Amino acid sequence: MTDKIKLLLAEDEAALGQIIKESLETRNFDVILCENGEKAFEKYHTETPEILVLDVMMPKKDGFTLAKEIRAVDDAIPIIFLTAKSQTADVVEGFSIGGNDYLKKPFSIEELIVRVHNLIGRTKIQKTSKRITIGAYTFDFPKQQLMFKDDVSVQLTHREAHLLFHLIKNKNKVLERTLILNKLWGTDDFFSARSMDVFITKLRKKLKQDDSIQIINVRGFGYKLTD
Repeated sequence: MTDKIKLLLAEDEAALGQIIKESLETRNFDVILCENGEKAFEKYHTETPEILVLDVMMPKKDGFTLAKEIRAVDDAIPIIFLTAKSQTADVVEGFSIGGNDYLKKPFSIEELIVRVHNLIGRTKIQKTSKRITIGAYTFDFPKQQLMFKDDVSVQLTHREAHLLFHLIKNKNKVLERTLILNKLWGTDDFFSARSMDVFITKLRKKLKQDDSIQIINVRGFGYKLTD
């Protein structure tokens, strides 16, 4: 049997959400069901799903807002929107903020599964080229791994990988503290800032095999990665 696809489903209609969840689970899916956008944002960070299926109209945080926040830190994960709306403007908005597909209610589970497999297949092809060289390391962002020159591999957590990705993306430039806190933690309060400091310390330790790599604390502004 092939590995299960981990899918995060955000759907505020409890009965519909449960039907979709149970139907997918009989077809080799591991489904994380969330009843609102806020819960889905939390589970995205802790469960590392392979694909997101988001209802557009949800309490606390709608699907479009949720997708925007996730796209700020992850440009790779496939997103399918579920909606009862059919207006062209809504479809355009969904794609413009990073959605990959759109499914109008009511829909069949078979149609959803075909679209999921199609997007997962595309993502796997794209992931093969997403390796970044930093000093003597190779950073495999999709696999959340750091590989040293002798093929020694270090596994990163989801948040460590995203933090390192943004540091590399802004290499030799200051990555603003407030910006990255809001992207990865969803808030720039004191406790999140302290948590970020801990993650920076962990990344420094995992990059210590190459003395040329530094993550510099630019007091009052943020961090800068140099190699």
